[in-house]
Amino acid sequence: MLQSFALPRGMRTFIVIWVGQLVSLIGSGLTAFALGVYIYEQTGSATSFALNMLAYFVPRILFSPIAGVIADRYDRRFVMIVSDVLGGVSTISVLVLFSWFHLPWWFIYIATATNATANTFQWPAYAAATTMLVPKEHLGRASGMTQAANAISELLAPGIAGVLYVVIGPHLIFSLDLATFVVSIVMLAFVRIPHPDQTTEEHHLTGLAAFWHEVSFGLRYLRKRPGLRNLLIVFAVCNFLFMLAHPLIPPMILSQTSPEVLGLFGSIAGVGMMTGTIVMSVWGGPKRKIFGVAAFDMLGGLFNLLLGFARSLPPLTAGAFGLMFTLPITNGCNQALWQSKVAPDVQGRVFSVRTMISFSAMPLGMLLSGPLADYVFTPALMPGGTLVDTWVGQLLGVGPGRGIGLMLILTSILYIIASSISLIHPRIRRVEIELPDAQVVTEKASTEEVSVLSHSYQEEKKTS
Repeated sequence: MLQSFALPRGMRTFIVIWVGQLVSLIGSGLTAFALGVYIYEQTGSATSFALNMLAYFVPRILFSPIAGVIADRYDRRFVMIVSDVLGGVSTISVLVLFSWFHLPWWFIYIATATNATANTFQWPAYAAATTMLVPKEHLGRASGMTQAANAISELLAPGIAGVLYVVIGPHLIFSLDLATFVVSIVMLAFVRIPHPDQTTEEHHLTGLAAFWHEVSFGLRYLRKRPGLRNLLIVFAVCNFLFMLAHPLIPPMILSQTSPEVLGLFGSIAGVGMMTGTIVMSVWGGPKRKIFGVAAFDMLGGLFNLLLGFARSLPPLTAGAFGLMFTLPITNGCNQALWQSKVAPDVQGRVFSVRTMISFSAMPLGMLLSGPLADYVFTPALMPGGTLVDTWVGQLLGVGPGRGIGLMLILTSILYIIASSISLIHPRIRRVEIELPDAQVVTEKASTEEVSVLSHSYQEEKKTS
């Protein structure tokens, strides 16, 4: 195994970028909360609220392959700065319309889709840049820190935004978000991210033909690596099952308890996620990251199962804490695995296809969850329903929220089964053994070292 090279100041550079992204995430979380409340106030429609969620997911699916090409073709620092500028322009437009004109509720969909597009282009550049800056042995910790930034935003943004929205109004929230974009851009302006050496073969296409050839590169790359491809399929199935029932947890809780309990549930879930990110940041995950992915994914399914059975506060909070504790560890191990196995110069394209496939089933899950709950599962466990006099009704109880509980139980069982495939399927279980580690080479590597790495790649390509 050849030695991996990293810039001496790489970890410090990563931390500088991470701080900027953390500040930006908190600002984006504030705006997302404010826009969600505003659109509900303007329309009074839960469907309008759900459509705003779709406006976030659709651009991430459509533009991911293109974003990957951009991240690999151009300076990744520049791509991240342009993405922040695009997000800032979206926030400025919302602020101007709200402060001096009238902010129509439908414009929020455009703003949300624009921010989602900016995130779509930023994420592959950020992930690929991390590989160039952080040594392989610290990738798990770096992934944990990235998850921690998301957790901090999830924990702080709703509470801060809720107070500011009531006391001062949305315009201050939008102004703060704009300021966080400036902080992120300034942080990026003072760092340097090395560009990796090329390991893929040159092709003779030009113009649009060359561009679309690169867009499809991620699919071709995964087709030749069944371990990574099948792991991605497992994640897509799990995401679909998660979104099929998870958005219904707040209605289930509100139908059985009070808004105060829902607030406590959210706080406990945030603490669980924060705890998980701290553990992942310090621990870095097991040496074989695939075992961390599978084990904590199945454990998360068990906690989700507990939520389905829960009818009182203690099991509800235990399930919430446990579920959110496992997510950053699962995602952190998965991210570190991909960063260590995919060549740095193609990570933008491969990671973007990974995002497109893993996210593609989530909107379908969200669209199906409401009708299934309203017209199938909830009526079945209400008085006079088809399952009331069966063992299901005796086990789960009858009344509001019990149908959603049954949905959680069924999807959790399927989720655990899908997660276990990562250990049962030999290609996925052995992915870290069968695939060689990607080599990180910076401009500071000597000519001899680059030559050796190039020869190693050609030998690997002959045998693949």
